[in-house]
Amino acid sequence: MLAYQAGDLSAFEQLYKKHKGPLYRYFVRQLRDNTLAEDLYQEVWGKVIKAVATYQVSAKFTTWLYKIAHNLIIDHIRAVKPLDDTQALGEDQTMDSFNAASDVEPDQQLQQQQQAKMLQGCIDLLPAVQKEAFLLNVELGLTAAAISDIAKVTLEATKSRIRYAYQSIKLCISQKTQEA
Repeated sequence: MLAYQAGDLSAFEQLYKKHKGPLYRYFVRQLRDNTLAEDLYQEVWGKVIKAVATYQVSAKFTTWLYKIAHNLIIDHIRAVKPLDDTQALGEDQTMDSFNAASDVEPDQQLQQQQQAKMLQGCIDLLPAVQKEAFLLNVELGLTAAAISDIAKVTLEATKSRIRYAYQSIKLCISQKTQEA
């Protein structure tokens, strides 16, 4: 970002290429609306461009970027619905990390798809604050400290959110497995 701030346009391209996939997936997973995710995604990059002149290193660029994304999601949620209102994931969507490899047997592919659907269903049941902390931790590999900066909450609150998310998901999967 500092190179971009100094006038190196290729530095912006590098930032964009590095963060475009994870940032877009963050929006899709939080909002489950591809059109809205695309709009907010573009808005984040617009804010990055506008902030180039005033940007100061106060945290990692990733933390700063996701703080912008987090704030846009919060603004949208406040404008549209209560914080913990959730929607079901579409039937044709699964978690990217659980997509079956092409060299896996059809039985295993089906089992992996069912597990992915079960996991996504359990994640969807989480309160929004736990879901966000969980996804930032698991999907992006961010630390609790970075997540607490993004969400503007204490480190202990963030650790609790992540811990409760894991506990809830584990319990949910256990219950769904017993039902099946």
